[in-house]
Amino acid sequence: MKETGGMQAIMRRLILTILAVAVIQGQWAAGEAIAFSRGDARVESEPGIHLHVSEVRASMTEELGSPVLLIHGGGPGSVPHFDPKVPNYSLAEDIASVGHVVYMMDVRGFGKSTKPAALDSTAAKAAPAVSSDEAVKDISAVVNWILRRSRENRVALVGIGAGGHWAARYTTKNSDRVSHLVLVNVLYGVKAPWAPARALADPGNPGEFNTAAGAFFLASASTLLAEWDRNIPDGDKSKWRDPRVAVAYVKLALSEDATADTRTPPSIRIPGAFRREHFEMAQGKKLWDAKDIRVPTLYVRGTLDDWSRPEDLQALHAELVNAPQKQFVVLHGSTHFFLLDRPEKGRAAFLQEMLVFLGNRQPAREAQQKGKSAVK
Repeated sequence: MKETGGMQAIMRRLILTILAVAVIQGQWAAGEAIAFSRGDARVESEPGIHLHVSEVRASMTEELGSPVLLIHGGGPGSVPHFDPKVPNYSLAEDIASVGHVVYMMDVRGFGKSTKPAALDSTAAKAAPAVSSDEAVKDISAVVNWILRRSRENRVALVGIGAGGHWAARYTTKNSDRVSHLVLVNVLYGVKAPWAPARALADPGNPGEFNTAAGAFFLASASTLLAEWDRNIPDGDKSKWRDPRVAVAYVKLALSEDATADTRTPPSIRIPGAFRREHFEMAQGKKLWDAKDIRVPTLYVRGTLDDWSRPEDLQALHAELVNAPQKQFVVLHGSTHFFLLDRPEKGRAAFLQEMLVFLGNRQPAREAQQKGKSAVK
Protein backbone atom coordinates (compact mmCIF):
# COMPACT_ATOMS: atom_id res chain seq x y z
CA MET A 1 0.00 0.00 0.00
CA LYS A 2 2.78 2.46 0.80
CA GLU A 3 4.48 1.87 -2.52
CA THR A 4 1.20 2.37 -4.39
CA GLY A 5 0.40 5.54 -2.50
CA GLY A 6 3.92 6.81 -3.08
CA MET A 7 3.67 6.23 -6.81
CA GLN A 8 0.29 7.98 -6.90
CA ALA A 9 1.81 11.01 -5.21
CA ILE A 10 4.75 10.96 -7.60
CA MET A 11 2.49 10.76 -10.64
CA ARG A 12 0.28 13.51 -9.30
CA ARG A 13 3.23 15.85 -8.87
CA LEU A 14 4.63 14.93 -12.27
CA ILE A 15 1.29 15.48 -14.03
CA LEU A 16 0.80 18.80 -12.23
CA THR A 17 4.29 19.87 -13.25
CA ILE A 18 3.76 18.99 -16.91
CA LEU A 19 0.42 20.78 -16.88
CA ALA A 20 2.03 23.78 -15.20
CA VAL A 21 4.70 23.96 -17.91
CA ALA A 22 1.95 24.00 -20.51
CA VAL A 23 0.11 26.70 -18.57
CA ILE A 24 3.25 28.83 -18.27
CA GLN A 25 3.93 28.54 -21.98
CA GLY A 26 0.30 29.41 -22.70
CA GLN A 27 0.58 32.47 -20.46
CA TRP A 28 3.70 33.56 -22.36
CA ALA A 29 1.71 33.42 -25.58
CA ALA A 30 -1.39 35.08 -24.14
CA GLY A 31 0.42 37.63 -22.01
CA GLU A 32 -1.46 36.56 -18.88
CA ALA A 33 -0.08 37.35 -15.44
CA ILE A 34 0.02 35.42 -12.16
CA ALA A 35 0.15 37.24 -8.84
CA PHE A 36 3.33 36.70 -6.85
CA SER A 37 4.36 37.69 -3.37
CA ARG A 38 7.94 38.68 -2.62
CA GLY A 39 10.01 39.24 0.47
CA ASP A 40 13.61 39.93 1.42
CA ALA A 41 15.59 38.76 4.44
CA ARG A 42 19.09 38.94 5.92
CA VAL A 43 20.57 35.63 7.05
CA GLU A 44 23.66 35.50 9.23
CA SER A 45 26.33 33.13 7.90
CA GLU A 46 28.92 33.90 10.56
CA PRO A 47 29.57 36.92 12.81
CA GLY A 48 29.65 40.05 10.67
CA ILE A 49 28.52 38.27 7.46
CA HIS A 50 24.88 38.77 6.51
CA LEU A 51 23.44 37.31 3.35
CA HIS A 52 20.71 38.83 1.23
CA VAL A 53 17.92 36.34 0.45
CA SER A 54 14.86 37.05 -1.69
CA GLU A 55 11.72 34.92 -1.65
CA VAL A 56 9.15 34.51 -4.42
CA ARG A 57 5.95 32.50 -4.19
CA ALA A 58 2.83 32.39 -6.33
CA SER A 59 -0.37 33.55 -4.70
CA MET A 60 -3.28 31.09 -4.66
CA THR A 61 -1.04 28.19 -5.75
CA GLU A 62 -0.76 24.92 -3.85
CA GLU A 63 2.73 24.34 -2.49
CA LEU A 64 4.24 21.26 -4.13
CA GLY A 65 7.65 19.75 -3.64
CA SER A 66 10.83 21.08 -2.13
CA PRO A 67 11.65 24.74 -1.78
CA VAL A 68 14.12 25.82 -4.47
CA LEU A 69 17.26 27.86 -3.82
CA LEU A 70 18.74 29.72 -6.82
CA ILE A 71 22.46 30.54 -6.66
CA HIS A 72 24.15 33.08 -8.93
CA GLY A 73 27.51 32.63 -10.60
CA GLY A 74 30.62 34.79 -10.67
CA GLY A 75 29.06 38.11 -11.56
CA PRO A 76 26.08 40.07 -10.22
CA GLY A 77 23.95 38.63 -7.45
CA SER A 78 20.94 36.38 -7.90
CA VAL A 79 18.15 38.88 -8.60
CA PRO A 80 19.61 40.21 -11.89
CA HIS A 81 20.01 36.60 -13.09
CA PHE A 82 16.79 35.06 -11.84
CA ASP A 83 14.27 37.86 -11.32
CA PRO A 84 14.98 40.80 -13.67
CA LYS A 85 11.43 42.18 -13.35
CA VAL A 86 10.76 41.86 -17.08
CA PRO A 87 7.55 39.94 -17.87
CA ASN A 88 8.15 36.28 -18.80
CA TYR A 89 11.87 36.39 -17.97
CA SER A 90 11.87 35.64 -14.24
CA LEU A 91 13.07 32.09 -13.56
CA ALA A 92 12.01 32.60 -9.95
CA GLU A 93 8.42 33.28 -11.03
CA ASP A 94 8.42 30.38 -13.48
CA ILE A 95 9.42 27.92 -10.77
CA ALA A 96 7.05 29.46 -8.21
CA SER A 97 4.20 29.14 -10.72
CA VAL A 98 4.18 25.35 -10.31
CA GLY A 99 4.01 25.49 -6.51
CA HIS A 100 7.60 25.65 -5.30
CA VAL A 101 8.61 28.37 -2.86
CA VAL A 102 11.66 29.98 -4.45
CA TYR A 103 14.59 31.63 -2.73
CA MET A 104 17.47 33.56 -4.28
CA MET A 105 20.65 34.12 -2.29
CA ASP A 106 23.71 36.30 -2.66
CA VAL A 107 26.99 34.77 -1.50
CA ARG A 108 29.09 37.13 0.63
CA GLY A 109 30.80 39.79 -1.47
CA PHE A 110 28.19 39.43 -4.23
CA GLY A 111 24.93 41.24 -4.78
CA LYS A 112 23.48 42.82 -1.64
CA SER A 113 25.23 40.59 0.88
CA THR A 114 27.97 41.81 3.21
CA LYS A 115 31.07 42.96 1.37
CA PRO A 116 34.15 41.49 3.09
CA ALA A 117 36.96 43.89 4.02
CA ALA A 118 39.05 42.35 1.22
CA LEU A 119 36.85 44.18 -1.29
CA ASP A 120 38.18 47.48 0.03
CA SER A 121 41.75 46.53 -0.84
CA THR A 122 43.14 47.71 -4.16
CA ALA A 123 46.51 46.00 -3.66
CA ALA A 124 47.44 44.06 -6.78
CA LYS A 125 48.94 41.24 -4.72
CA ALA A 126 45.89 40.88 -2.44
CA ALA A 127 44.56 37.32 -2.31
CA PRO A 128 41.42 36.78 -4.42
CA ALA A 129 38.35 37.24 -2.22
CA VAL A 130 35.55 34.79 -1.32
CA SER A 131 36.68 31.20 -1.69
CA SER A 132 34.35 28.30 -2.39
CA ASP A 133 34.79 27.27 1.25
CA GLU A 134 33.21 30.57 2.26
CA ALA A 135 30.51 30.24 -0.39
CA VAL A 136 29.63 26.77 0.93
CA LYS A 137 29.32 28.19 4.46
CA ASP A 138 26.89 30.75 3.10
CA ILE A 139 24.82 28.16 1.24
CA SER A 140 24.69 26.07 4.40
CA ALA A 141 23.42 29.02 6.42
CA VAL A 142 20.68 29.79 3.90
CA VAL A 143 19.60 26.16 3.48
CA ASN A 144 19.31 25.79 7.26
CA TRP A 145 17.29 29.02 7.41
CA ILE A 146 14.95 27.81 4.65
CA LEU A 147 14.40 24.44 6.29
CA ARG A 148 13.44 26.10 9.57
CA ARG A 149 10.66 27.86 7.65
CA SER A 150 9.57 24.91 5.50
CA ARG A 151 7.45 21.81 6.00
CA GLU A 152 9.91 19.98 3.75
CA ASN A 153 13.21 18.54 5.00
CA ARG A 154 15.26 19.12 1.85
CA VAL A 155 15.96 21.97 -0.54
CA ALA A 156 16.48 21.79 -4.32
CA LEU A 157 19.61 23.69 -5.40
CA VAL A 158 19.94 25.38 -8.80
CA GLY A 159 23.33 26.94 -9.55
CA ILE A 160 24.68 28.61 -12.67
CA GLY A 161 28.40 28.76 -13.45
CA ALA A 162 30.35 29.24 -10.24
CA GLY A 163 27.07 28.96 -8.34
CA GLY A 164 26.73 25.39 -9.56
CA HIS A 165 30.31 24.69 -8.47
CA TRP A 166 29.50 25.98 -4.97
CA ALA A 167 26.18 24.08 -4.87
CA ALA A 168 27.90 20.84 -5.88
CA ARG A 169 30.55 21.27 -3.19
CA TYR A 170 27.84 21.81 -0.61
CA THR A 171 25.89 18.78 -1.82
CA THR A 172 28.88 16.42 -1.54
CA LYS A 173 28.79 16.97 2.25
CA ASN A 174 25.07 17.56 2.80
CA SER A 175 23.09 15.14 0.66
CA ASP A 176 20.59 14.72 3.50
CA ARG A 177 19.52 18.34 3.01
CA VAL A 178 19.34 18.44 -0.78
CA SER A 179 16.40 17.00 -2.75
CA HIS A 180 17.66 17.82 -6.27
CA LEU A 181 20.77 19.40 -7.75
CA VAL A 182 20.60 21.38 -10.99
CA LEU A 183 23.92 22.46 -12.51
CA VAL A 184 23.83 24.98 -15.36
CA ASN A 185 26.94 25.65 -17.46
CA VAL A 186 29.18 24.37 -14.67
CA LEU A 187 32.91 23.63 -14.93
CA TYR A 188 34.24 20.43 -13.38
CA GLY A 189 37.78 19.49 -12.35
CA VAL A 190 38.98 17.88 -15.55
CA LYS A 191 42.00 18.92 -17.61
CA ALA A 192 40.83 20.30 -20.95
CA PRO A 193 41.13 23.55 -22.92
CA TRP A 194 39.25 26.43 -21.33
CA ALA A 195 38.69 29.66 -23.25
CA PRO A 196 38.90 32.14 -20.30
CA ALA A 197 42.27 30.75 -19.17
CA ARG A 198 44.34 33.02 -21.40
CA ALA A 199 42.93 36.20 -19.89
CA LEU A 200 43.42 34.92 -16.32
CA ALA A 201 46.91 33.50 -16.66
CA ASP A 202 50.18 35.01 -15.47
CA PRO A 203 51.64 36.76 -18.55
CA GLY A 204 55.08 35.38 -17.73
CA ASN A 205 53.86 31.89 -16.83
CA PRO A 206 50.72 30.89 -18.76
CA GLY A 207 50.28 27.74 -16.67
CA GLU A 208 49.74 29.75 -13.48
CA PHE A 209 46.96 32.06 -12.36
CA ASN A 210 47.88 35.74 -12.43
CA THR A 211 48.73 36.60 -8.82
CA ALA A 212 48.46 40.30 -9.65
CA ALA A 213 44.72 39.97 -10.24
CA GLY A 214 43.90 41.34 -6.78
CA ALA A 215 41.02 40.56 -4.44
CA PHE A 216 38.31 41.57 -6.89
CA PHE A 217 37.68 42.92 -10.36
CA LEU A 218 35.41 45.71 -11.56
CA ALA A 219 32.47 45.30 -13.91
CA SER A 220 30.83 48.28 -15.60
CA ALA A 221 27.72 48.18 -17.77
CA SER A 222 29.78 47.37 -20.86
CA THR A 223 31.77 44.71 -19.00
CA LEU A 224 28.61 43.04 -17.70
CA LEU A 225 27.32 42.64 -21.26
CA ALA A 226 30.64 41.84 -22.95
CA GLU A 227 30.67 38.07 -22.33
CA TRP A 228 26.99 37.79 -23.18
CA ASP A 229 27.60 39.67 -26.43
CA ARG A 230 30.53 37.39 -27.29
CA ASN A 231 28.36 34.30 -26.76
CA ILE A 232 25.72 35.55 -29.20
CA PRO A 233 26.78 34.76 -32.77
CA ASP A 234 24.37 37.24 -34.37
CA GLY A 235 25.46 40.85 -34.81
CA ASP A 236 21.94 41.94 -33.91
CA LYS A 237 21.83 40.98 -30.23
CA SER A 238 18.13 41.84 -30.02
CA LYS A 239 17.34 38.75 -32.05
CA TRP A 240 18.77 36.68 -29.21
CA ARG A 241 17.70 38.65 -26.14
CA ASP A 242 15.02 41.17 -25.35
CA PRO A 243 16.75 44.58 -25.01
CA ARG A 244 14.62 45.23 -21.91
CA VAL A 245 16.25 42.24 -20.21
CA ALA A 246 19.76 43.53 -20.88
CA VAL A 247 18.83 46.96 -19.50
CA ALA A 248 17.23 45.45 -16.37
CA TYR A 249 20.17 43.09 -15.81
CA VAL A 250 22.67 45.93 -15.87
CA LYS A 251 20.52 48.30 -13.81
CA LEU A 252 19.89 45.74 -11.09
CA ALA A 253 23.56 44.70 -11.01
CA LEU A 254 24.85 48.28 -10.64
CA SER A 255 22.35 48.92 -7.83
CA GLU A 256 23.90 46.14 -5.72
CA ASP A 257 27.17 47.92 -4.89
CA ALA A 258 26.92 51.12 -2.86
CA THR A 259 30.29 52.25 -4.22
CA ALA A 260 29.35 51.82 -7.90
CA ASP A 261 28.77 55.52 -8.57
CA THR A 262 32.11 56.52 -7.00
CA ARG A 263 33.84 55.21 -10.13
CA THR A 264 33.68 56.37 -13.73
CA PRO A 265 32.01 54.63 -15.40
CA PRO A 266 29.95 53.19 -12.53
CA SER A 267 31.04 49.64 -11.72
CA ILE A 268 30.53 46.86 -9.20
CA ARG A 269 33.20 44.92 -7.34
CA ILE A 270 33.15 41.18 -7.97
CA PRO A 271 35.22 38.85 -5.73
CA GLY A 272 37.93 37.06 -7.68
CA ALA A 273 38.56 33.72 -5.94
CA PHE A 274 36.10 31.85 -8.17
CA ARG A 275 38.29 32.78 -11.15
CA ARG A 276 41.40 31.29 -9.59
CA GLU A 277 39.54 28.13 -8.57
CA HIS A 278 38.12 27.64 -12.05
CA PHE A 279 41.51 28.28 -13.63
CA GLU A 280 42.90 25.46 -11.49
CA MET A 281 39.90 23.18 -12.09
CA ALA A 282 40.36 23.58 -15.84
CA GLN A 283 43.84 22.12 -15.34
CA GLY A 284 42.40 19.06 -13.62
CA LYS A 285 42.26 20.06 -9.95
CA LYS A 286 39.17 18.63 -8.27
CA LEU A 287 37.60 20.78 -5.56
CA TRP A 288 34.71 18.31 -5.27
CA ASP A 289 34.23 14.78 -6.52
CA ALA A 290 31.12 13.81 -8.45
CA LYS A 291 31.06 10.36 -6.83
CA ASP A 292 30.21 12.09 -3.53
CA ILE A 293 26.95 13.48 -4.93
CA ARG A 294 24.10 11.22 -3.83
CA VAL A 295 21.03 13.16 -4.95
CA PRO A 296 19.16 13.36 -8.29
CA THR A 297 21.25 15.60 -10.54
CA LEU A 298 20.45 17.50 -13.73
CA TYR A 299 23.35 18.95 -15.73
CA VAL A 300 22.58 21.43 -18.50
CA ARG A 301 24.92 23.34 -20.79
CA GLY A 302 24.54 25.50 -23.85
CA THR A 303 26.83 24.78 -26.77
CA LEU A 304 27.71 28.48 -27.15
CA ASP A 305 28.83 28.73 -23.52
CA ASP A 306 32.60 29.17 -23.16
CA TRP A 307 32.69 28.78 -19.37
CA SER A 308 31.73 25.09 -19.26
CA ARG A 309 33.08 22.54 -21.73
CA PRO A 310 31.89 19.31 -23.36
CA GLU A 311 34.59 17.53 -21.34
CA ASP A 312 32.87 18.61 -18.10
CA LEU A 313 29.64 16.94 -19.17
CA GLN A 314 31.50 13.80 -20.24
CA ALA A 315 33.43 13.55 -16.97
CA LEU A 316 30.33 14.10 -14.86
CA HIS A 317 28.41 11.53 -16.86
CA ALA A 318 31.13 8.99 -16.03
CA GLU A 319 31.68 9.99 -12.40
CA LEU A 320 28.17 10.66 -11.04
CA VAL A 321 28.03 6.98 -10.10
CA ASN A 322 26.18 7.44 -6.81
CA ALA A 323 23.51 9.89 -7.92
CA PRO A 324 20.19 7.98 -7.80
CA GLN A 325 19.14 9.79 -10.96
CA LYS A 326 21.29 11.70 -13.43
CA GLN A 327 20.19 13.57 -16.50
CA PHE A 328 22.23 15.55 -19.02
CA VAL A 329 20.78 18.10 -21.42
CA VAL A 330 22.71 19.87 -24.17
CA LEU A 331 21.00 22.99 -25.51
CA HIS A 332 22.29 23.49 -29.02
CA GLY A 333 22.87 27.11 -29.94
CA SER A 334 22.37 28.37 -26.36
CA THR A 335 24.65 30.80 -24.53
CA HIS A 336 25.95 31.01 -20.97
CA PHE A 337 23.07 33.41 -20.34
CA PHE A 338 20.25 31.37 -21.87
CA LEU A 339 18.15 31.86 -18.73
CA LEU A 340 17.83 35.50 -19.83
CA ASP A 341 17.77 34.91 -23.58
CA ARG A 342 14.59 34.71 -25.65
CA PRO A 343 12.53 31.56 -24.94
CA GLU A 344 13.36 29.89 -28.26
CA LYS A 345 17.11 30.33 -27.62
CA GLY A 346 17.16 27.68 -24.89
CA ARG A 347 15.24 29.24 -22.04
CA ALA A 348 11.93 27.47 -22.73
CA ALA A 349 13.57 24.09 -23.29
CA PHE A 350 15.55 24.40 -20.06
CA LEU A 351 12.49 25.44 -18.10
CA GLN A 352 10.51 22.41 -19.23
CA GLU A 353 13.37 19.99 -18.48
CA MET A 354 14.00 21.48 -15.05
CA LEU A 355 10.38 21.65 -13.91
CA VAL A 356 9.73 18.05 -14.85
CA PHE A 357 12.98 17.05 -13.14
CA LEU A 358 12.05 18.90 -9.94
CA GLY A 359 8.58 17.36 -10.02
CA ASN A 360 9.95 13.80 -10.00
CA ARG A 361 9.85 12.86 -6.33
CA GLN A 362 10.82 9.28 -7.10
CA PRO A 363 12.28 7.40 -4.09
CA ALA A 364 16.05 6.98 -4.40
CA ARG A 365 15.80 3.19 -4.19
CA GLU A 366 13.47 2.93 -7.19
CA ALA A 367 15.54 5.39 -9.24
CA GLN A 368 18.68 3.38 -8.53
CA GLN A 369 17.00 0.23 -9.77
CA LYS A 370 16.07 1.97 -13.02
CA GLY A 371 19.52 3.61 -13.37
CA LYS A 372 18.10 6.51 -15.36
CA SER A 373 20.60 8.56 -17.34
CA ALA A 374 19.31 10.59 -20.27
CA VAL A 375 21.69 12.44 -22.55
CA LYS A 376 19.98 14.78 -24.97
